[in-house]
Formats: sequence, structure tokens, C-alpha cells
Amino acid sequence: MAKLDRSVAAEILRYLRERIATSQDPRRFGEPLHKDLAGFWRYRVGAYRLICDIQDNKMVVLVLRLGHRSKVYGGH
Repeated sequence: MAKLDRSVAAEILRYLRERIATSQDPRRFGEPLHKDLAGFWRYRVGAYRLICDIQDNKMVVLVLRLGHRSKVYGGH
């Protein structure tokens, strides 16, 4: 996140804190991914995408990849 514009980073952190961290079901706000990324979930925050692993047994949403929507899926 250090490479992102401060306002974008703040928007992403706000989204994670206000929506995901307070939700009983973090999948409610995301979309499941398919093919090479099956098992992971995607959150949309403006023009950015967060690729996440939702670990139910620990109530953890681990952000694996973060990037602009035009680049975040690259290599997969």
C-alpha cells in the first residue's frame, strides 16, 4: 500500500475497517474468483481490486494482492 496514492490507500483502509471488519459475513461484499484464483475472493474499491483469502476458522480476511483493476489479475 505504500506505493499507492494516500487518498486511495485511505479509501481502501476505510473500506476494510467499516465494511469487512464489522461484517458477520465478509463474503457479502465480495465476489468469488474462478480458474487459477478459485477459492479467493475479490473486493472492489473504486478502480482498485483486493484479492483476498477469507479464513473462516480464524475470522481473517487476508489481502493477497492489491492493485488497479487493469493490472491486479496479471499473471493469472
